[in-house]
Amino acid sequence: MDDLTARWRETARAAGATDPAAVDRAGARLLAGWREPHRRYHDEAHLRAVLDVVDAYAALAPHPDLVRLAAWCHDAVYDPRAAGDANERASADLGGELLAAAGLPAATVTGVRRLVLLTAGHAVGPDDPDGALLCDADLAVLAAPPERYDRYAAAIRAEYAHVPDPDFRAGRAAVLRRLLALPALYRLPEPHARWESRARANLSRELSGLT
Repeated sequence: MDDLTARWRETARAAGATDPAAVDRAGARLLAGWREPHRRYHDEAHLRAVLDVVDAYAALAPHPDLVRLAAWCHDAVYDPRAAGDANERASADLGGELLAAAGLPAATVTGVRRLVLLTAGHAVGPDDPDGALLCDADLAVLAAPPERYDRYAAAIRAEYAHVPDPDFRAGRAAVLRRLLALPALYRLPEPHARWESRARANLSRELSGLT
């Protein structure tokens, strides 16, 4: 059993799962998605990174196991050809189905679906520390050192290799502008203090190169 499977089992049990076999089936299905060969950034390494940030700041959220479940589900479906928020909606649907089958309480399933859908735009209300933790973890890569950020940006481009360069540049620039327009990229106090300025510098630098 690899460490991700162990982490999945521990989180599902802590959140109230009642069917161990269904928990294992759900974990296997989720990991199969994260390990799809077309993924270059939204892959197993991204899942690990998000889970690590959630673990590091778990004390700042009232329901950290709910956030961990949402982290597992948030990019469970990732098709670079999908439009709008189709991936987030499909991920929420898949996660909800798998968690319900594993015996998770209905309120937990609903909560996970809500959190996964937040990652479509990363717009989090001021009284939503669970949502803030998930979205802060999802966007943590934006505050990476410049060379690592550049590898992230290159991996995103590789996922969209089917898109002609002028169209990719325009679409990616629009994404970067939406992120920069957020009142804050990171909502929890410590991530905000540590990461906000560096992330905005990285995004601005990439945007300048695209435009």
